[in-house]
Amino acid sequence: MSYNIQLFSIKTKEKEQAADNDSFFDREENLVPLTEEQITKLKERLLRYKYELVREDDTGIHFDHPDEDFGMALLTKKGLYFNASLSESSIFEVGMTASEFTDTGEFAKYDPQNDGWEEF
Repeated sequence: MSYNIQLFSIKTKEKEQAADNDSFFDREENLVPLTEEQITKLKERLLRYKYELVREDDTGIHFDHPDEDFGMALLTKKGLYFNASLSESSIFEVGMTASEFTDTGEFAKYDPQNDGWEEF
């Protein structure tokens, strides 16, 4: 088992909230694609946070972190998906990292295990 936290375009958040549909995330076409610039920025930021690029494949760009508390990350054309272990420290570190990535206003953090969108 693991703990998952997602980062989407702010436009995906707006679309999901307007849809008011419990199965919104079940359909990938509901997710607003990230721009190439956003993908590049997220990739560079992951590298600055010491995530290591493991591989690129059809699902996206896979990252691991040497400190297991920071979990793994998958960057796709539609979002950034963090995967933490179920330890309290891992959930905290991954959650804080995802929150920090929202500082530009372009992205929104979604935590399906904790009532959804992070609001400030």
